[in-house]
Amino acid sequence: MSNLQPITPLRNTPLDLPSEVKTLNGARFDPRLDRWAYRDSTRNISLNFSEWNAAPALIDSVKKVLIWYAENKSPDHLKNMFERFQHMLRSIDLYGGNAVQISCNDIINYRAKLSKNTAWYLGNLAGFLQKWHDLGVPGVTDDAVALLKQLRIQGNQKGEAVLTMDAENGPFSDIEVEAIQAALGCAYEEGKIDLEDYLLVWLFLALGQRPIQYASLKVCDVGTEESKDGATIYTLRVPRAKQRGHLSRGDFKQRVLIPQIGVKLVQHAMEVQANFMETLPNPGHAPLFPAKRSRLNEPKGFEYHRTSQTLSDALEAVLLGLNVVSERTGERLHITATRFRRTLGTRAAMEGHGELVIAELLDHTDTQNVGVYVQATPEIVERIDRAMAMHLAPLAQAFAGVIIADESEATRKDDPASRICDPRIDSSMKPMGNCGKYGFCGSLAPISCYTCRSFQPWLDGPHEAVLNHLILERERLLVGSDIRIASINDRTILAVAEVVHRCEAIRAEMREVMDV
Repeated sequence: MSNLQPITPLRNTPLDLPSEVKTLNGARFDPRLDRWAYRDSTRNISLNFSEWNAAPALIDSVKKVLIWYAENKSPDHLKNMFERFQHMLRSIDLYGGNAVQISCNDIINYRAKLSKNTAWYLGNLAGFLQKWHDLGVPGVTDDAVALLKQLRIQGNQKGEAVLTMDAENGPFSDIEVEAIQAALGCAYEEGKIDLEDYLLVWLFLALGQRPIQYASLKVCDVGTEESKDGATIYTLRVPRAKQRGHLSRGDFKQRVLIPQIGVKLVQHAMEVQANFMETLPNPGHAPLFPAKRSRLNEPKGFEYHRTSQTLSDALEAVLLGLNVVSERTGERLHITATRFRRTLGTRAAMEGHGELVIAELLDHTDTQNVGVYVQATPEIVERIDRAMAMHLAPLAQAFAGVIIADESEATRKDDPASRICDPRIDSSMKPMGNCGKYGFCGSLAPISCYTCRSFQPWLDGPHEAVLNHLILERERLLVGSDIRIASINDRTILAVAEVVHRCEAIRAEMREVMDV
């Protein structure tokens, strides 16, 4: 609690606040209200000053400063400054809510209240208080600013989740990424998710951009070009975000997409455009991931656009519905948009790319926050032997098929072409199982079969031989090639190990029944 007596107010009347403020992105709101609530491009902003235990004069001053942030900075920056000052108010007693100024004593008291994990809050707040003072708005004393300039303030701990490969908040492992891709593909083929959700997840996987960038996308951002050899190149203009001085759609970076995604994205864009032919004057400016209905608070140019938060929620909802399991925890993957960004940066570093390339991929203006990805690479991929594979297999749940006693239980039992054999595994060509899929399959058998839902392995199939073959091949590649190449079949190894484990359990159960 401050030791000084309440400071005499510098004025008896509140600051003259304008009746309307126009934000950097063009949104408008009345700053005189106790609660600022408005839609700024793809962000819903809600700042409630009525919850503050502070003198009206101090709140007026804070509002005046926050108006500058609304007019010159991003909505996220504005919200961050509001929350940092609110945290200070709730952490220390500013003369029982009667103070109209922040003094050096208040800074000292607040710093003492911060923990090791929240010490960086003062760093954010310092910039806000100094801007407050520089604007000439009453409320921050000269000695408070002088103290802030002298203090050595701890910055936010960056990259801890990446450096530790945190299973909850860090980048996904390669096996987890493959599990997401497999579950996503199966769900789309079976009609459990629609094309829009399928593409949304794939764009997070492929590009690792921020939710606000995907929320700002329009149909016209999807494009195609023809290369010199006549092939079609699929592109996506991604609006830049979190860049100082740039609006949500004021600057773009063009990204190239693989054909498998590009073809579907063009199809989706055409469908969205057709749906908005009678709704918008220019249907080419329809949002690529539109909301079901228009909201009254949508700014001009962002009609029917979803907010970044609702898009993040949609991403999490889709993947939670797929029930993808982590081989590291044995539990359902914790899904956040940030993890996809961290995964993209980590995988780029593992492939040997430097900080400049990673910064470009993640749309950073400099390299100060990307060095952590390069530092984290040595311990990312662990060695997998038979013992580890058998241990991780039940956790990963990579095997998606159904074990059958023999071919008589197979879906295509009368079709010899459904048998899965490989002379490298068993020279006698004993089948590992049957394929239950009708129609063409372009996957490489038997490696890809163990992670396929259509695979029906036999109880007495040579699965141990498959497991040994894959592990020996991994060890061979570790000696002569890059770790990324050597680990390409890691999820398959876990799937084969799970089949071996299940077959052993089934045979043990059968022996128990026979002994009874």
